[in-house]
Amino acid sequence: KRRNFSWSSALIGAATAAAGALIISAKPRDPTFHLISIDLTSFNLRFPVVDAEIILTVHVTNPNSVPIHYSDTEMSIFYDGALFGSALVEAGAQPPRSCQILRLPAELSGLHLAQRAKKFAADVARREMVLDSKVEIKGAARVLWWDHAFKVHVDSHVIVDPVFLDVIDQENKSKLDL
Repeated sequence: KRRNFSWSSALIGAATAAAGALIISAKPRDPTFHLISIDLTSFNLRFPVVDAEIILTVHVTNPNSVPIHYSDTEMSIFYDGALFGSALVEAGAQPPRSCQILRLPAELSGLHLAQRAKKFAADVARREMVLDSKVEIKGAARVLWWDHAFKVHVDSHVIVDPVFLDVIDQENKSKLDL
């Protein structure tokens, strides 16, 4: 049998394929967070210990096709299983499919290091210190007039050089709750 070419069938097929690709590309994906650097800004003497203030430089990528807006939150930083410090993540926004650099001020507890002096001395000798951090970012992705709420929970495992505060290695796990 001979079949005739149908432009209407071809157009319907192309429209269906385009709609499917649009739906797949619009599926929400987790933003990614990578610690770029740690900069020591000051020491605060609280006799007999010294607290440190640092700036964490974090690279954030929004892979979604819509802009995101998020509220302020606090990142908890852990050393040897106990709370070592915290960093403030200020509220903000990020355009679709973009990258941003965030500078987060953080405070680290000298008392915590003093309590774990033996472990810290061993880490300094090895020039490797393991820090873990947790943060939960709540926000919304805006599609036209509709705000779609999201919550991203990020767990980071970072190995730093405690002498020069260089980032040696890191692993980030994020979980998107819609």
